[in-house]
Amino acid sequence: MLKRRTFSWLLLLFTQFSAVAQSSSPIVIQTEHVSLVLAVGKQQKLYQTYLGPRLANAADYQPLPQRHEAYPPAGTDNLFEPALRVVHADGNPALALAFADVQTAQPSADVATTTIRLRDPQYPVEVRLHFVAYYHEDVIKTWTEIVHHEKKPVVLTNYASAMLHFEASKYYLTQLHGDWAEEAQQQESQLTSGVKVLDSKLGTRAGWYQTPSFFLSPDRLATETTGDVLAGTLAWTGSFRLAFELDNEQALRVSAGINPYASEYTLAAGQPFVTPEFIFTYSTQGKGQATRNLHRWARQQGGTLDGTLPRLTLLNNWEATFFDFTEPKLDALMGDAAKLGVELFLLDDGWFGNKYPRKDDTQGLGDWQPTKTKLPNGVGHLVQTATQAGIQFGIWIEPEMVNSKSELYEKHPDWILKLPGRPEDYYRNQLVLDLTNPKVQDFVYGVVDAQLTQGATYLKWDCNRMITNAYSQHLGRDQSHLYIDYVRGLYRVLDRVRQKYPHTPMMLCSGGGARADYGGLKYFTEFWPSDDTDAFERVYIQWGFLNFFPSNTLACHVTNWNQQQTLKFRTDVAMMGKLGYDIEVSKMTPAELQFSQQAVRDYKRLSPVIWQGDLFKLRSPYEGNQVSLMYVADNQQQAVLYGYNLHTRFHETVLPTRLQGLDPAKRYKLTEINLLPGQKSGLPANGQTYSGDYLMKVGVLVSDSEAKALTSHILELTAE
Repeated sequence: MLKRRTFSWLLLLFTQFSAVAQSSSPIVIQTEHVSLVLAVGKQQKLYQTYLGPRLANAADYQPLPQRHEAYPPAGTDNLFEPALRVVHADGNPALALAFADVQTAQPSADVATTTIRLRDPQYPVEVRLHFVAYYHEDVIKTWTEIVHHEKKPVVLTNYASAMLHFEASKYYLTQLHGDWAEEAQQQESQLTSGVKVLDSKLGTRAGWYQTPSFFLSPDRLATETTGDVLAGTLAWTGSFRLAFELDNEQALRVSAGINPYASEYTLAAGQPFVTPEFIFTYSTQGKGQATRNLHRWARQQGGTLDGTLPRLTLLNNWEATFFDFTEPKLDALMGDAAKLGVELFLLDDGWFGNKYPRKDDTQGLGDWQPTKTKLPNGVGHLVQTATQAGIQFGIWIEPEMVNSKSELYEKHPDWILKLPGRPEDYYRNQLVLDLTNPKVQDFVYGVVDAQLTQGATYLKWDCNRMITNAYSQHLGRDQSHLYIDYVRGLYRVLDRVRQKYPHTPMMLCSGGGARADYGGLKYFTEFWPSDDTDAFERVYIQWGFLNFFPSNTLACHVTNWNQQQTLKFRTDVAMMGKLGYDIEVSKMTPAELQFSQQAVRDYKRLSPVIWQGDLFKLRSPYEGNQVSLMYVADNQQQAVLYGYNLHTRFHETVLPTRLQGLDPAKRYKLTEINLLPGQKSGLPANGQTYSGDYLMKVGVLVSDSEAKALTSHILELTAE
């Protein structure tokens, strides 16, 4: 005889299934130009029937074939990569998912939400597929929620945020990979049969080697302006997994989510397991349009914090002083920042620790008190100095990490991730604090709060190592929860920070760009793409990240990393993103200072176009030595055009660059900016006026006819 609880569950399912049987309308999740279509088919399974450009006639969604289960579970009839695998309390490793109902809402004119509930007919397990469609941005955000009501906990061994299906003759993948100081290097390849996996098992610096963002081109490799392409990115600041499986019938399934490696998750009854968001867009006009869709979404829909608000230009002290500085030295640097014309001075690593003063990276990390021998009057004095100079004050922290040579390590060995009975494993002479522990979360929040309450108006939040030697004393037997609960603990801290300091600008850093993802960026205004500030290398690094992140999120600094490059070239490359400086202003010549002051003024004047305009990548560094890109204001009244010569060959032909994104009917005056004092422009287009039609069909030179390696030009376009 069925127990009352089981009978009620089955009765509810029967009622819902009966309602579905009376209606076979497809579930259409769509934006202005993109549609994702799902439908209920045999055995009440949910199928993806379409993903691509929006069809003109809604009735055409009805007859689409039902070949691909939208969110296939493991253990029943699925032969390929599952989206979800659950081991029930009784040991049964199989799951079946049947459609229960769908709920839709429209919280604003631009946003529509859809929630689809799936249930196992035999077990009280429910899966909720969430979708948010952003109409004008042509972006869809999706995530999954898993909950059960079994008597005992179940175990999740796979839990994708999303699975998308494609049918084409060929598939091409564009990915970003790298290492420290060579982040976001672009690679393209054709997918072959089997499974191609991009993943990370690093825990904290998740994007160190691979990044959780990609382009997928069906049939033929898309260019910037032609071809169909899906752009996808996972909002998760931890170990991730992107899998591309090409089956025996040439169908492709793409799954994205947390990496389940060493992360079986024991889920208690009634406790939802919520996956991170997967964000994607689909373009029929090449990668460039997909990039612009993501940029608009990130700025306007909360993908990055305060995406439509101004950013701060700054001077950082790191390359000027490293760990070796004094209070008078910092006072002088703040005066230099004001002289340069930037809005903020950022104090980097080396300001803390007393029992173990931070003289290098071997000690002091974790002891967040100003070093008395360096800063006898504390951080408050520095805030006061900055205020008197008419600028703001920011400070560097790395609150998730600890040196073994620190008071924190001595007082709280139980707060540190390390395997019992094995030697500690160090990277950059440091260990990772256990953010699964609420006491550690309170400590990290306290570090942040202390800096902001004493007057800092900007934080650089660093994270310089991955998780190894992984064991949490707090988790006890649930060690497989570590990689997931660490990131959730980080997000809890950041939620608290943003509740108290909702708009304080913060830079997300992880030894460079190893945390470049929208899970973190919703709490941060910008991120540090790389510790490599060589301008030549930065062209490639910034180009890669700009595929998925808007320019106002990329912190790009003028430094002395490679002084063989001209100050102009270094400045022009940094002006591609969010401009900053990490340089000794006092050592500049009068001409260099004059040039830099004018560059800062021009950058501030043009920043609304650079930060909020549409990006058009005109010539790629992966296709030649002449690189160009431009930002165009939404009203097409202004644009900023960049041209970079990399390793230009002797007598290499310099061709005109055809511009994009302009109004063909408008006439634009071109003016070269960022010229050195006394220098005159050698570009024929300087001071000339052309129609937008001419500029887009014929083009202009953005390099000298006798182009030299590592030179650059910036042109301002103004509609007359």
